Amino acid sequence: MPGSLMNPIAVSPADRAQLLIEALPYLKRFHGRTIVIKYGGNAMVEDALKSAFAQDIVLMKLVGINPVIVHGGGPQIGRVLERIGKESRFVEGMRVTDRETMDVVEMVLGGLVNKEIVSLINQHGGRAVGLTGKDGALVRARKMMVRRESTEGLPSEIIDIGHVGEVESIDPSIVTLLDTQDFIPVIAPIGVDAAGQTYNINADLVAGELASTLCAEKLILLTNTSGVLDGNGQLMSRLSQGQAQALITAGTIHGGMRPKVHTALVAVERGVGAAHIVDGRVAHALLLELFTDQGVGTLISSRGVA
Repeated sequence: MPGSLMNPIAVSPADRAQLLIEALPYLKRFHGRTIVIKYGGNAMVEDALKSAFAQDIVLMKLVGINPVIVHGGGPQIGRVLERIGKESRFVEGMRVTDRETMDVVEMVLGGLVNKEIVSLINQHGGRAVGLTGKDGALVRARKMMVRRESTEGLPSEIIDIGHVGEVESIDPSIVTLLDTQDFIPVIAPIGVDAAGQTYNINADLVAGELASTLCAEKLILLTNTSGVLDGNGQLMSRLSQGQAQALITAGTIHGGMRPKVHTALVAVERGVGAAHIVDGRVAHALLLELFTDQGVGTLISSRGVA
C-alpha cells in the first residue's frame, strides 16, 4: 500500500476509492483530537520527505485533527558547530552543551530549523506558528546530570554535560490557544528553568510530556527505522505495554530504540491513547500510519490495539 500511495498512477479508480473508504473510520475517530508528532531523522533532511510531511500535516488539520509538532535538529546543530570550528562532544549519547554551544543550539533549533518547518507547512496551505519551550512559559526545565556506569566494578560517575535539561513541567496554554484558532504549533525543544537558564532537551522527551499534558489521542515518534523489531529482525506492528516492557527486559529492545519505547510507554501510562514509532523514511508515513489498516510502524498501547 505505501508503494501505491507514492505512485498513484498505478492505482485503479476502484483502489483509490477503497483507500478513501478504509480511511473513513479513522477520520471520524480522530476528528477534533490532538496528535503530537516528534519530527526528526531522514524526514527532516530529504526534500521529498520534508514536502510529504508538510502535506500530511496540512491534510490532518483540514480534516479536523489538531497536529502538534515537536522537532529535533541534531545533525543541523552539528554542521553549524563544525563550520565555526567547535567540536561536538557526546557523553552517553547526549551532546555536551557549554554556553557557546547552547547559543548555537538555540539559534539552529529555534531559528533555522523551526522556521524552515513553519515555512514549508505554510507553503502547502497550512497555518503554522513556530515556538520554543520558552514561549508562553511552555516548557519549564531542570538541569540533567548524566550517570556513567563503571565497567570495572567501581561506583557510577555523575557527569555535568552543561546546558542539557529535562522537562520539569509543561504549561500547554499557548498550544491550546493556537489549536482553537486553527494554527499548527511547531515547537523547538528548548526549555528554561526558574532562574531563566536555557536548556536543550531531547525532542522525544518533550513530545512525550506534551502529549501526556494535552491528553493527546496519539503520540507519534518519527524515526530512521521501520519500528520495533523482534529478535529475528521482523517488524512488530502492535505491542501492549507488557509486551514492550518484556522486550526491554530481555534486551531485544536496546540501543537508541530503548529510550523511544520508554517515552512511548510513559505517555501511554499517563493517558495518551496510543504511541506510534513510525518509519520517517517512508513518504506520507503519517497518513499511512493513521488512516490505513496496515500502517508503517509499531503501535504501543495498553492492550496492543488502538
